[in-house]
Amino acid sequence: MARRPDQYNVLEAKTHLSRLLAEVEAGREITIARNGTPIAKVVPVRAKRPSDAFGCLRGRITVPEDDGSGEDLDILEMFGLLTEAEIEQRRQGA
Repeated sequence: MARRPDQYNVLEAKTHLSRLLAEVEAGREITIARNGTPIAKVVPVRAKRPSDAFGCLRGRITVPEDDGSGEDLDILEMFGLLTEAEIEQRRQGA
């Protein structure tokens, strides 16, 4: 039985592992065989699909501009987004 060009026996794979890994990085799939019988496949790791990336739900969901709950002045103050004077002014105006 003829050997496939992308198939290597275990000894060849061990001897030329660095070269084979470089080929896999370039996108090639390598099969490792024992006594001519395929036992493993070495394949490149694929990059994350765009659907796994940040912002993958953009356009699929909507967030209302105003959820009706108003401002939480304590949180605004906690994050330093308003000064104490601004918070007091808003509390008195409410």
